[in-house]
Amino acid sequence: MIPKPHGGKLVDRVLSGEERDRVLAEVGTLPQLTLHAELATDVMNLATGVFSPLEGFMNEDDYRGVLYHKRLANGLPWTIPIVLDVGEEDIRRLGHPTVLVYDGRPVALFHPGKPFRYDKEEFARHVYGTTDRRHPGVARLEGMKEWLVGGEVDLIQEIETPFYKYSLRPIETRVLFETKGWRTVVGFQTRNVPHLGHEYVQKTALTFADGLFINPVIGRKKSGDFKDEVILKAYDALMAHYYLKERAVMAILRTEMRYAGPREAIFHAIVRKNFGCTYFIVGRDHAGVGNFYPPYAAQEIFDEFPDLGIMPLFFKAFFHCRRCGSVANEKTCPHGEEDRLNFSGTRLRELLSKGEVPPKELIRPEVARIIIEFGDPFVA
Repeated sequence: MIPKPHGGKLVDRVLSGEERDRVLAEVGTLPQLTLHAELATDVMNLATGVFSPLEGFMNEDDYRGVLYHKRLANGLPWTIPIVLDVGEEDIRRLGHPTVLVYDGRPVALFHPGKPFRYDKEEFARHVYGTTDRRHPGVARLEGMKEWLVGGEVDLIQEIETPFYKYSLRPIETRVLFETKGWRTVVGFQTRNVPHLGHEYVQKTALTFADGLFINPVIGRKKSGDFKDEVILKAYDALMAHYYLKERAVMAILRTEMRYAGPREAIFHAIVRKNFGCTYFIVGRDHAGVGNFYPPYAAQEIFDEFPDLGIMPLFFKAFFHCRRCGSVANEKTCPHGEEDRLNFSGTRLRELLSKGEVPPKELIRPEVARIIIEFGDPFVA
């Protein structure tokens, strides 16, 4: 069955109709706080239920519960702090309520609580498992302001995106799944273009469920990752040629990659539960970066959360076996390394950056052509 949202209720704090008109008429009389893109998308995710049961940025009790225990203050599993950082001047500017502004436009009403100080090194050590500045999450943390402030948000208007046709709220995906007659749905998180290993994992998981929900992360990524538009067009090509339309859908998750490894795997699972997924695929080094996490740490952490409410599906590393003539893994293939062609993201990037089509054993030619046509498919 399609699971209930995390915490039992899908959050909806989107203003509409007369209420929205009234708020827009008062915007000019209220204090304002300007957000960067990542915080603005957090606001949208909070208000539309993507981050259910959160109805706003975390207060101190929830923040510390997540930091130390990987749970909200009420005991519900949650692993990534969703916080609003502010400086001394921002605190003096806050009112009840405050208008949150992005790109010169009012995005939401914010109802701030009491600001509190936090320790950045402590944040990094617990969430990312390191204080090494080479970790992109740690590097971003250093640029955050010295205070945090929690409080509920009410969305005034959505943030514009060039990928609007791929955007669905949790309330919409749930209706879509029910309309299709899907009682069980497997969710797939990605920040990469699809190679045959990804396709094999998705289709293998689909044998256990009625439908597949491909949910790429669209937002800030580290240098060398694929650009958002490349990921989406590559998946469009794959799905058009190799997937049953009645069994697979794609919609975006507008958020930043945090590269928090195991903790982010749990966070990603919760978000897909809110979208309506029954199962969630967790592969090797999920949400990892460099060598900061053991290869299967993102799978092992699920043992801590028997009450998560979504079933993880664990997959090991896959490869193409020349002798088997198919995609395989160490549990299904008896042949040695000399017969294996590994699905190496680094190798794929090298070939694609040179405009070379990788072997068909690694990536579908229709997908490879789409990527090569972009000329420069990578984040600078």
